[in-house]
Amino acid sequence: MAPAPRLPRLLAAGGALACGLAVGLGAYASHGLDGEAARRAGLAALFAFGHGLALQWLARGEPGRLRLLACVALALGLLLFAGSLAGAAFFGWPTRLAPAGGSLLMLGWLLAAADHLRS
Repeated sequence: MAPAPRLPRLLAAGGALACGLAVGLGAYASHGLDGEAARRAGLAALFAFGHGLALQWLARGEPGRLRLLACVALALGLLLFAGSLAGAAFFGWPTRLAPAGGSLLMLGWLLAAADHLRS
């Protein structure tokens, strides 16, 4: 059996990494942060964990182009959305990238739905 293509493996590994980071981020949000910072970090952890799981599931095997595009949209959306919230919680950065990340997450889910309908 030939090895799986590189991009799907990277996306799935990134999803697993996001889940692991989400556990630590969620714990720190609960025990090390207060107020708005805790809320933002907790929301970032929630989205990182859920979308990390989704990336692992969707990127399995040899996904077709549509599912691969869905995975890329989810990965970029996760980085922009959760990254923006975590950056605001820890460094006081603005959250102006969060809406673009959220839009990419929604696009990723729509593409995943279209892929499932085609299968």
